[in-house]
Amino acid sequence: MSQQPPSLFSSARHRAQRDRLARLPAGANFLAPIIAETLLDRLSMVTRDFPRILLIGAHDAALADRLRGIGRDVKILEAGPGLAAATGAIAGEADTIDLPFASFDLIVWPGGLDSVNDVPGALVRLRALLAPDGLLLGAFVGDGSLGRLRRAVMTDGVRPIARMHPQIDLAATGNLLQRTGFTMPVADVDDLTVRYGDWFALVRDLRAAGLSSRLSPAPPPLTREETARIALAFAAQADPDGRVAETIRIIHFSGWAPHPDQPRPARRGSGTASLAAALKPKG
Repeated sequence: MSQQPPSLFSSARHRAQRDRLARLPAGANFLAPIIAETLLDRLSMVTRDFPRILLIGAHDAALADRLRGIGRDVKILEAGPGLAAATGAIAGEADTIDLPFASFDLIVWPGGLDSVNDVPGALVRLRALLAPDGLLLGAFVGDGSLGRLRRAVMTDGVRPIARMHPQIDLAATGNLLQRTGFTMPVADVDDLTVRYGDWFALVRDLRAAGLSSRLSPAPPPLTREETARIALAFAAQADPDGRVAETIRIIHFSGWAPHPDQPRPARRGSGTASLAAALKPKG
């Protein structure tokens, strides 16, 4: 009997982090409105109706309200049980969601694809939830993000223990969508630069955005000496004004549930023009 591989991420820590978001003051999560606006901009370019919508994550009430203005039925899936209860959301994780097939025309996922234990499984489940020609639209913090923080935590005198999540890159995102049965997959990236006076301010922002570690098992806490070393290594990367510019790469993705009326790529060998003839010098 084969054994399941150990989980990379702790579901219990994830639930606790999500519930902590509900206790933060309004505006503490600087990343949520940025991601929400980019997703809504992309959605505005789609010329069709989405009456039944699933939003993954109940932390952004403004985004939920905007989606209610688009669809007549908006449901929310939320991993944090306390946050789910407070917002009337369905409690659950994206990679274990169990709802009726083909019950949504649009699924919006503003962060989290990169930190589920079964990424392909989550995408397969979401595709099954979409009605034919339904749209999955999402974003997450991707590969190449927080490079200066990553260098700082690997400084001399800090135990070489994994403390930051592995990241999914742009090419892998498109491949995952295609492998899990989505049609017309699209993935693109926006680079966001944020500047900090010290490492502690960056850590506070990451926690407020729900981006702190949920690795399993949890790494041991930093000692005072390690904390000081990381803070110094981070500060050493500052610009002349004393602030450190950090990059957050937001990968946006979309894919459609298959439908017979969707455009299809031409069959290989069906072209009528010769490449050799097109490249042949004229005259």
